[in-house]
Amino acid sequence: MKRLVLPAALFLAFSAGCALADSRAEIAALIDAVRVSPCQFLRNGDPHNGIEAADHIAAKYRHFEDEIASAEDFIDRAASRSLISGKPYEIACPGQPVVAAADWLRARLREWRQLHK
Repeated sequence: MKRLVLPAALFLAFSAGCALADSRAEIAALIDAVRVSPCQFLRNGDPHNGIEAADHIAAKYRHFEDEIASAEDFIDRAASRSLISGKPYEIACPGQPVVAAADWLRARLREWRQLHK
């Protein structure tokens, strides 16, 4: 029985490490999607281009990194609303209606996961 404990513990640690690496890759992909997007990102009603928006949410990610375990946590904690006003971030893409940033980011995450299955 004792011989099974160490391999099981190593497997769980390896699995957790892989999940963390996957989450970090997904978060990086989301930040990159924002950075290269032609959309305007609306924070408290003020428009920002993709580079400004990506820099902002990347800084929030660094601030909350210890509390973020998944791409979904990143979206909810760092990329979907203002901490000061509580107002949701929005995204205005050319020729499309304004959408909640959380919805836009979740759609990008689904696309990324489809490509990286």
